[in-house]
Amino acid sequence: MNLIAAVDRNWAIGLRNELLVRIPEDHKFFRQMTTGKVVVMGRKTLESFPGGRPLKNRTNLVLTRDPSFHVKDALCVHTMEELFEELSHYEDEDIYVIGGESIYRQLLPACTVAHITKIDYAYEADVWFPNLDQDPNWVITGDSEEQTYFDLEYRFFRYERKR
Repeated sequence: MNLIAAVDRNWAIGLRNELLVRIPEDHKFFRQMTTGKVVVMGRKTLESFPGGRPLKNRTNLVLTRDPSFHVKDALCVHTMEELFEELSHYEDEDIYVIGGESIYRQLLPACTVAHITKIDYAYEADVWFPNLDQDPNWVITGDSEEQTYFDLEYRFFRYERKR
């Protein structure tokens, strides 16, 4: 399985259920990587999307503890067992974990690749991604040239779990 996230220099990912910043090239990268694939998210991440609607041209899986939560065009599961049962129908490389914080933390052990956009700025935040640079199980296997969006500098990194 894959993870995909944009993080600031402190590995923060959001504030008040919103992204820290919207960078068009990062959104384009996210679309390229996840279109036609399976995306796994928590309920709050889904609710942060425009209109609270699932992402188009993807299979949307929402993990929520609320058994009454349902949304059109997404499959809602309520336990890790249900989630892994549903994910067993797909190829690992076609599955992308897209947030939020608790979903990333719960599914990190099952993932082998992480696509991380690192933004060289420290934002005010209330949710964080696990710091893969401090995790000895992960190694950087690819990175882009430095990119700039207005005055923000960022880079795309690929991490892989050590085997």
